[in-house]
Amino acid sequence: MSEPAAPTADTRPLFETVNLAVPIKRGETSFDAITVRRPKAGELRGLSLNDVMGMDIVAMLTLIPRISEPPLTADEANALDPEDFAEIAGTVRGFFMTKSERGMIEAVMTHYQPKS
Repeated sequence: MSEPAAPTADTRPLFETVNLAVPIKRGETSFDAITVRRPKAGELRGLSLNDVMGMDIVAMLTLIPRISEPPLTADEANALDPEDFAEIAGTVRGFFMTKSERGMIEAVMTHYQPKS
């Protein structure tokens, strides 16, 4: 019998920083970036995984305040610029990519990189 394969290190990021096109103003403070954390199971409570992975607006507006730093209020999440919302939602979706999805994207990017 062969030895079981050694576990590989999980290289998926736990946090991603999103630079905002339109800064969020909170009183005298302005944020031009937020950090989004990979959600834990409890933070997905009450949400459909299909909705989150499909970047459903209602699901994302519920989830973003739970996983953002600084923590966004529901009103701040609702007031996000569409460009910023799309960037944050895409970042969250990236946390759910499977190994095969990441491999396919890397293959496509490699294929289309300019050859020198």
